[in-house]
Amino acid sequence: MARSPTGAATPEATPLNHPILEQSFAVIDREIGEHSFTAPEYAIVRRIIHSTADFEFKDLVRFSPGAIEGAIAGLRRSVPIVVDVSMVKQGITTLVGKTFGNPIISAVEQANLALPGKTRTETGMLHCWQHYPQAIYVIGNAPTALLALCDCWQSEPYPPVVIAAPVGFISVIESKAALSQLPVPQIRVEGRKGGSPVAAAILNALLVLAWENQN
Repeated sequence: MARSPTGAATPEATPLNHPILEQSFAVIDREIGEHSFTAPEYAIVRRIIHSTADFEFKDLVRFSPGAIEGAIAGLRRSVPIVVDVSMVKQGITTLVGKTFGNPIISAVEQANLALPGKTRTETGMLHCWQHYPQAIYVIGNAPTALLALCDCWQSEPYPPVVIAAPVGFISVIESKAALSQLPVPQIRVEGRKGGSPVAAAILNALLVLAWENQN
């Protein structure tokens, strides 16, 4: 395991990553400063920073106990990955194809029409939960979808992991707060920041961790 200038362990270069990506990671290693992330947590945070050029994410990402391990186990079992919007799907398709080939389901594409009082993405996400309760869930855009899922997760079964990174001003903080109160394995971006590139970066980092650290 390599060491950053701060002394923290950093993940080794991987053949799944383009050389330019590795060069960017080296810049982040030099500039990130002190942190207390484990090596897997840092691999995720570093990929988020790469996708956003925003070091503030260092202070916004939260990991529940066992979330990374649950995600890795789910990815290796090729469980479905349910995403809220097509942009997240586009951001993870290449690495999914190179690794475990998990089915990717975009929630918004599952609903031609929204249910009364709900958005299309929320409607599609509820449909996905009914059909894929044990999927990995990735939310990078729609806080309404996350809130709907929080209502579903008041009891088991829980998914292997929820990646919660909706972005914006309406219901975003509230949806993340609702998730934080649940015993659901989760990787969460606090505050108003997030977005599809962030959600995709988290899932891609998990794919690399799962692929490169197989026994």
